[in-house]
Amino acid sequence: MNAPIQDELRHVRDLIEAQENQITNPRGGPEFLDIVRARFDRRGFLRGTGGTVTAALLGGGTLAACGGGSDDPVAAAPAPSTRVTALNFTAVAKTRDDTFTVPAGYTASVVYRTGDPIATGVAAYSNVGTDAPATYDRRSGDNHDGVEYFGLTDGGAVPTARGIGNNRGILAMNHEYVTQQFLHASAPTNMSGASPRPANEVDREVALHGVSIVEMWKQSSGAFSATGTWALNVGSSYNRRITAATRIEISGPGRNHPSMVTKFSPTGTATRGTLNNCGTGYSFWGTFLTCEENWAGYFLRPSTDNANRSAREQVALARYTVGGDRYRWGTLAASTATAMAANAAGSAADLYDRWNTSVLAATADLDYRNVHNTFGWVVEIDPYDPTAIPKKRTALGRFAHEAAVALPPVAGQPLAFYMGDDSRGDYIYKFVSSANWDAADAFPANRMAIGDKYLDRGTLYAAKFNNDGTGTWLPLTLTAVRAAQATAGGTPVYTFADEFDVLQNCRLAADAMGATKMDRPEWGAVNVQTREVYFTLTENNSGALNAASGSTGRRVDNLDAANPRFHADARVATDTTTAGTNTGNPFGHIIRFKEAGDSAGATTFTWDVFLFGAQADADPARVNLSGLTSANDFARADGLWFSPTTGLCWVQTDDSGAFLDQSNCMMLAAVAGRVGDGRRLTAQAASTAAVGSTPAGAVLAATQVGATFTETTLKRFLVGPRDQEITGVIETPDGKTMFVNVQHPGEDTPAAAITANAGDFTSYWPAGSRAPGSAAQANGPRPRSATVVITKNDGGLIGS
Repeated sequence: MNAPIQDELRHVRDLIEAQENQITNPRGGPEFLDIVRARFDRRGFLRGTGGTVTAALLGGGTLAACGGGSDDPVAAAPAPSTRVTALNFTAVAKTRDDTFTVPAGYTASVVYRTGDPIATGVAAYSNVGTDAPATYDRRSGDNHDGVEYFGLTDGGAVPTARGIGNNRGILAMNHEYVTQQFLHASAPTNMSGASPRPANEVDREVALHGVSIVEMWKQSSGAFSATGTWALNVGSSYNRRITAATRIEISGPGRNHPSMVTKFSPTGTATRGTLNNCGTGYSFWGTFLTCEENWAGYFLRPSTDNANRSAREQVALARYTVGGDRYRWGTLAASTATAMAANAAGSAADLYDRWNTSVLAATADLDYRNVHNTFGWVVEIDPYDPTAIPKKRTALGRFAHEAAVALPPVAGQPLAFYMGDDSRGDYIYKFVSSANWDAADAFPANRMAIGDKYLDRGTLYAAKFNNDGTGTWLPLTLTAVRAAQATAGGTPVYTFADEFDVLQNCRLAADAMGATKMDRPEWGAVNVQTREVYFTLTENNSGALNAASGSTGRRVDNLDAANPRFHADARVATDTTTAGTNTGNPFGHIIRFKEAGDSAGATTFTWDVFLFGAQADADPARVNLSGLTSANDFARADGLWFSPTTGLCWVQTDDSGAFLDQSNCMMLAAVAGRVGDGRRLTAQAASTAAVGSTPAGAVLAATQVGATFTETTLKRFLVGPRDQEITGVIETPDGKTMFVNVQHPGEDTPAAAITANAGDFTSYWPAGSRAPGSAAQANGPRPRSATVVITKNDGGLIGS
């Protein structure tokens, strides 16, 4: 394979990480690290009891992913009989083996892999890139991510009560992006050239994006059996795919707005596809919420397009970093008005045209200059009704969405959904519905209509974390934003035209309001027992002490209580990682907050830091602030979920370098306490010498951290295969079956190995395994993303 192809494959992955890692927020306002100086609280860790078991048939790894399942928002707090208050399994050791390892006493099995058929009559997946592209909308997508579970009765019917589905249910699952090198018969064609990519390659990749709706059931010999083993029900009538080409309605304030007009939808009421779906959510009325994350990099937009854009448009396009043509799908798009006019709207050629978001024609209804505006939203899907058209809920704002999790509803009060914007220096948001919750809406005949009621009208807020452990929700309304701009004085960076402009460009609105810039807010989760909201802040890994203002680095004088750490971490070279040093907040942390009065509509809250990622031997005064040991140290929490049955908090990691010299990505279980159950940490000046594994120069801002963890309250539950991310987790209602996703195993495979059956892949999971440093296996299997089902051998609760 030639060097340009190798470089381009690495470039695709780097584009995804760069979009998450870059700071596109130019405002020099308060940052989350500064706030953490003022508040710090933390929680106890999970403990366990036995050895570990390796399920060698499980494995994983490709590109970084985003988030997973959310809590069942109508579930009650776990009863004393099911709530787990101490971890009794033996912690899984850190490992770089190409296996999926769970504790002794647990069994793990793969149930759903990239390419698996979801309809009868579709041939088994070849896994060598020769399958017909036309079949891919009836196969599993790639790079499994966030997931939710929707129960069915044992007879396969939609339930009319909570707690149904311990033996049968629907998985609604995101497929964030694709690992191209394993999808085609040889390396992706023309990745580094100007020539158009082959349509069959693009068609595969488009279909492998999006969402799977698939039924899982306990079965024996292909028939339902409550005492059988879990498997995909290939013939289920619920099974379907929503891809990057599926028609989706525009709903809420953006419907019919001029900025949503495209050649495909001249009235601005629809678009095609959903992209880069990462975290998820679950509505109180039984629908799936999927979140579009790094969508902005999919579109072709050359620099010459700015000449055809207004100054306002240029500001918005830059703030969202629209452009890049990540997979070169845009090379198949028309590049002139004449060529685009020749392709009828909705035609095969027109499907490719929409990847070019340049101004080409005289008016917006003749080209795709606005197509990027139709992405970056929360998308609602009815998993129970294959005929229901998905809807993009534009009232919830447009950004790099990570999850949409909600407080349990209270009759007569509004609903609140919480969302993170996965980009360095961006924000945590809350949407509060205009409609108050009516318990009669919990089991409706028309679920999407109930979504219209609660998700199309409301108020979007951005969070401001104060250094004293309090916080404020800043309303993102036209009146509030204009008032803030007037108070600031001078010429605004961006002038908002109307209320929908505020939602569509809510990053710019939050900039103007003075929201707190955070260290990559990713997944959120709600502890239904305490009604507290948690968010992972995955990392800020591009810092330098006293970096110039406006740089992408974390300035030490901008540390705050909510983002309080600044330190370096050295990484040693392995057979799959290079040596290097990460500087800033490379291990990340988890923040939590509690609404005033436990009210969804509250405008103030209190907060602390729940948990800091760290290496066990890191500086305990500045870095390892949660007291981590070898049983629970980790880096870069991403996925996050609370079990409504056991009350356990599940933490998943997406590490692209900080800790991979010691272990593959993992999942931990934690017993969570409450906001304010910990201690105050005072500021620590830069260290003058190395402390443990932490080099000199580490700094801590004053903050509040939760109760200290122990190995009975925080513990490593599983470690995945090589070059992967653990992402997405959900359970059956009884808490006895868990589904976990492994994303992009083998993603660091060099391009020279990307030929049919070459075998030199960094991972062979799930069909096989490759020991660290071992020679390639001739004709070794290509790795695949997959869903793993985990049960406890004694039939008990997961994590107990």
